[in-house]
Amino acid sequence: MMIDINCDMGESFGAYTLGEDPAVIKAVTSANIACGYHAGDPVVMGATIRLAVDHGVAVGAHPGFPDLMGFGRRALETFPGEVKHYLLYQLGALAGLARAHGTSVQHVKLHGALYNMAAFDERLAREVCEAVKAFDPTLILVTLPESPLALMASHEGLVVAREFFPDRAYSDSGALAPRSMPGAVIHDPQTVRERVLRLVRERTVRSMTGRDVPMEADTLCVHGDTPGAAHVAAAIREALESSGIAVVPLHRVLAGRRRVTV
Repeated sequence: MMIDINCDMGESFGAYTLGEDPAVIKAVTSANIACGYHAGDPVVMGATIRLAVDHGVAVGAHPGFPDLMGFGRRALETFPGEVKHYLLYQLGALAGLARAHGTSVQHVKLHGALYNMAAFDERLAREVCEAVKAFDPTLILVTLPESPLALMASHEGLVVAREFFPDRAYSDSGALAPRSMPGAVIHDPQTVRERVLRLVRERTVRSMTGRDVPMEADTLCVHGDTPGAAHVAAAIREALESSGIAVVPLHRVLAGRRRVTV
């Protein structure tokens, strides 16, 4: 069995540093790099791409709403067509820098509020699919399993990767619990480790109420801005590899699959 570990990275901006990128990069296989709208800037983007290349980590785009003040976590209202062009703009920026560093973009994973909204809003989901298809239809789209976005993208012939969040609590429906809820973010590495092993062995996740919810994933996310992210990522990787599960970049996990059943 193979699985990918991804992390949101490159979220520093100017003189402000966020995350533990140099430490986290050692434990992950795919990097979701901020593209300048919710975080990141051209210098940070280039440096993060270089860091990924030097460690053999696949590069992915992490586009969000144009919301530096809110770190892309505020739900913005948009006119039809805006989100599509927000994505094309950010994808173009990251792809250009990736090319300059001798690599290419493997995947797209939306950030924050845009990730959550597009997963369930039909108009936003369609704009995401249109943007990815127009820019590069071979890009892998990382999203929530069984979400409307995952279903639409698969129907449109895009490569879909199902994502699991080991450090986030889930509701009985399989949706992520809002960050505002107590216990929604899990900081204990041992608890995170146990959740990962349950996922890969039993294909379930225990919800906040104690219910076992069916879940499958191609990639595991570690939040780079969470304190102790490097320790959590290392614990996840050690748990997987000690159980005989190969941790590899996402394109290897999905090799040969044009569409993933979601």
